Order: sequence, then structure tokens, then C-alpha cells
Amino acid sequence: MSAIRVEGLRVSLDGTPIVLGVDLDVERGEWVTVIGPNGAGKSTALRAIGGLLPFDGTVELDGSPIDRLHRRERAKTIATVAQSPVVPPGMRVFDYVLLGRTPYVPPLGRESANDLAVVEQVLEELDLTRFAGRRLDTLSGGERQRAFLARALAQGAGILLLDEPTSALDIGHQQEVLELVDRLRAERALTVLATMHDLTTAGEYADRMVLLAGGRVVAAGTARDVLTEENLAKHYRVRVRVIEGEHGPLVVPVRG
Repeated sequence: MSAIRVEGLRVSLDGTPIVLGVDLDVERGEWVTVIGPNGAGKSTALRAIGGLLPFDGTVELDGSPIDRLHRRERAKTIATVAQSPVVPPGMRVFDYVLLGRTPYVPPLGRESANDLAVVEQVLEELDLTRFAGRRLDTLSGGERQRAFLARALAQGAGILLLDEPTSALDIGHQQEVLELVDRLRAERALTVLATMHDLTTAGEYADRMVLLAGGRVVAAGTARDVLTEENLAKHYRVRVRVIEGEHGPLVVPVRG
């Protein structure tokens, strides 16, 4: 059974069709990255799959239609790290990560000792314990990204959605975050569905890639299947050279 099964996904924003019929399957434990030019519908599709936008079509998580899952059950199944998460002013790291335990807290109840223990474990796992009392807005970009991941992991969900997880990071922190996600995927048997702009980096970490253009899937497969000079010239309208690298294709822009 697939962890994520999407069939005929259609999404409109303010009456404008953005995603025009996407089919997608992600196996349990797999990392699939969605790429595509600006406006292709990547983030919109990801938000719909996470239950954050209304859609037409089918989205199933571990075999259950997402629209039949109660909000709390959905949050225990799938966790999303948005491109620019909204952070309450002055919130400290521990309290932010603790928000991930919300699905487990009874209405009008309080966090249990187990909830606090889960947060402490996640902070230790992501090397954030020393920042637990710090305000999020005082952290570096890489540290904040780890805190965003920590909140998602505190949910205990087996499916992780990452929307441009490295877009605001320098190259060193990009690698640090992606290596962390890959390690956690192996240790926690996570399924990862991500969107990314950096094609070379995306190809190094994903088991499979999906190329969206104009709201539709135009290519899918391994990085070598998708990251071809022909595909990128046609859908990104750029000239590139694709060179074989140690961990996948290297996409190099070429001046016209």
C-alpha cells in the first residue's frame, strides 16, 4: 500500500485553476521530490495533499481518503513544514515544538508528561536542546529550519511534507538540513514528499522526482530520467548541461 496516493488532483485558487489533474504515488519510506518552474503548481499541490487546501480528485494517506480523516487523525498521519511558517512573536523553541503535540492533547486539557518527554527527545535528536529557551527569531536560518522540522517530528506522523525546505539557507545549511532529513527518514521510517528549486540538490537526495509544468505531471522517474537537458530546456526554458555526478546528475546553466 502506498503512503500517499493522489489521483486526478485538481486545485483552483480564487477561481483560477492551478493544479490540473495530478497523479502521484509515494511508497512508504520513499523520498519523492516535486520540481518545476515558478507557477507550475508545486506548493499548491503539496498543500492540497496535506489537507490545507480544498481540491477535487483523490488523496489517500496510508489507504484512507484524507477528507474522511478527522483533523486530529490527519495531523497524526501527516506533518507539513511550510516554506515560511507563521511563528507567534516571542515564541521560544520548546513551546513551538510542543505545538506539534496538539493532536494528542484533549480539548480543554494540558500536555501530558509523555508529550513533554517527546519534545525533549526530538530537541535532543536535532541538537536543539541548548536552544530550548531561546526565541525562534534569535536563531540562525539553519537553526530555525531544524526547529520547524522538530515541531513536525513531534507530531509523530509517518509522512512528512517539505515545501522548499532549503530556500532561505546558504549552501552549507542546505546540506545540513537535507542530510538531517535523510537520516531521520531512515531512523524513523518516514515517507518524505518535498518541493525544491535547486535541481542538482533535489536529485542527490530524492529516490524519485516528479516534474510539474502548467499544473500537470510532464515527467517522473529517477533523477536521471527527469533531469535531462531536453526536459529542462522545454519546461524551464533554459540552456543547461547535465553532467553525471557522484550522487546524481549535476545541472549546470549555460549562457546563451
